[in-house]
Amino acid sequence: MRLLPSFVALALALLASADSFLSPYRVHERRGHIPAGWSYDRKHDNEAAIPLRFALKQSNIDAIGDFLMEVSHPESATYGKHWTAGEVFRKFSPSTESIGAVLTWLEENGFDSSRAKLTRNRGWIEVQATVEEAERLLQTEYHVYSHETGHEHVACDSYHLPEHVQSHVDFVTPTVHFDAKISKRSTSDSPEGIARSVGQPGQGTYPKTTGEVQSLLNQLEDCDQQITPICLRALYGLVYEPLAADKNSYGIVEYTPQAYLQPDLDMFQSTFSPDLVGVAPNMVSIDGGYAQTEYTGFEYNGESDLDLEYAMNLVTAAQPITLYQAGDMVEGASFNNFLDAIDGTYCTFEGGDDPTQDAIYPDPYGGGYEGPEDCGTAKPTNVISTSYSYNEADLTPFYTARQCSEYAKLGLMGVTVLYSSGDYGVAGNGGYCLTSNGTYSLNGTIFNPSFPGTCPYITSVGATQVNPNSTVLEPEGACEQVIYSGGGFSNYFAMPDYQKTAVEYYLTNYYPQYPPDIWNASGTSRGFPDIAANGANYVVAIDGAFALVYGTSCSSPVSGAILTMVNDARLAVGKSPIGFINPTIYSPSFAGVFNDITMGGNQGCGTAGYTAVPGWDPVTGLGTPNFPKLLAKWLLLP
Repeated sequence: MRLLPSFVALALALLASADSFLSPYRVHERRGHIPAGWSYDRKHDNEAAIPLRFALKQSNIDAIGDFLMEVSHPESATYGKHWTAGEVFRKFSPSTESIGAVLTWLEENGFDSSRAKLTRNRGWIEVQATVEEAERLLQTEYHVYSHETGHEHVACDSYHLPEHVQSHVDFVTPTVHFDAKISKRSTSDSPEGIARSVGQPGQGTYPKTTGEVQSLLNQLEDCDQQITPICLRALYGLVYEPLAADKNSYGIVEYTPQAYLQPDLDMFQSTFSPDLVGVAPNMVSIDGGYAQTEYTGFEYNGESDLDLEYAMNLVTAAQPITLYQAGDMVEGASFNNFLDAIDGTYCTFEGGDDPTQDAIYPDPYGGGYEGPEDCGTAKPTNVISTSYSYNEADLTPFYTARQCSEYAKLGLMGVTVLYSSGDYGVAGNGGYCLTSNGTYSLNGTIFNPSFPGTCPYITSVGATQVNPNSTVLEPEGACEQVIYSGGGFSNYFAMPDYQKTAVEYYLTNYYPQYPPDIWNASGTSRGFPDIAANGANYVVAIDGAFALVYGTSCSSPVSGAILTMVNDARLAVGKSPIGFINPTIYSPSFAGVFNDITMGGNQGCGTAGYTAVPGWDPVTGLGTPNFPKLLAKWLLLP
């Protein structure tokens, strides 16, 4: 790591001391290492422009968990009384004091009102500066780093803020953060012009396949070999016809270039639900997203075909499905680009993107979507399922905390947010684990949890299987075919109150026998997943043929469909949607409503991983859904 030259440090210190009216500067964020694949290239040009963005502390954000519990805990007097978007905005907008403190400090340092811009929702302050000005302002030094792909990135090792300003700022960009995606315009292993983003083949979590199905099986006795809709209905007791489809909604999120093919949907439904032949999801395009057909094959169609075929089938033809298709073929998209579209308070210049992490629209390089960035243009559905994930270590704690708070806001508005937990057991995407210096390695030994699975304000979904030579009438085990259910303990987020009893029981009775330096053994961190569903041997129509598919990518949309039917029953009798479900499903009143999984594990990082045991465990969570029991319990709640 390149150290700040002593004469630069001395000059900065003298400059700070000269401004006696300012409080002392303190380190705000520091990066411990250069991420894998990156190397120092050069000092950045002093005269280069650098767009600084200050993420203002949101008001009342430390209490967002308490507010969410008030509308989500079954024993709360305000259970189900969800907030409006306006109420959320007013509660969490940065205070006038925070805005004033940062603007005053900027003006004292030469950035007057013509150069410092407050965004519309009061979430960010933007400053156009030169590198020399930014270095003086933040007491740092900017470098240019090169990635092995050829991509360049501007960053610093650490930066400082005055003591009286620190409490008003979450973080500043660009500073210590590195890209969550490499958006090089073309690579040797991808079609020219496609961004290496969340939906790009080989990036993040995506389903796996063992190839085409030679002989289709669709009998209950064959569910250990092939999973079809009748297997899932039998496993989870899902026998239900929607009564309130006009009031209900279910959304699936996909990231271009992942896309469904209508002939595949029709092929699947003609076999398993003929009344859905010809039916397409209601697509909401986000930042130029569309169901591309330029590139086909399992890597491009597998995820979306899987999600939609099973989601549409399980909620039946009576319940329309919304498809949020995010990103164009050039820039791609991140989770925040999706959040932009359903929450106008979170946009780049209206709230919460980090330009070093998220795709920028209109495309600044040309060739991509040239319309305005979608901001608050899509209404969130009652349940939203996403089958993609990052590694938690890909992102900084401040960045993940900010995004996690946005999921809490959706929960406050009555939205159930599901994310798949990952397919590599205790390892991260691609089987990578952490090393002692924080970098990734296939030979690493430190467990590598996923994000957003570790966010305490979403529901993380792991994977199970019908064990070989077993039937749907017998207990499932943790998935150990092709993939292993992602699970473990966060390195960023504290254990939420709602899961303390369950997780502490696990740690007391089944404490993992691993050295404390390879997993978060503090006993105070967020455990995941929360629930699980089958994730092995799915029959999916992909590019005109049936294939066997595996992954938590299967588990999340299936769980979402089941919860959507619970919402239907509640809406039919005039009750609210279930919203953020975690406080409810972990509560004593819901004990026994999930099918407990007590077989299997989630190996990774050169270990056997964790083991599925009675009660909650970091392999399958609380277990798989039992629809009749869940429905009965939720109908008793107000």
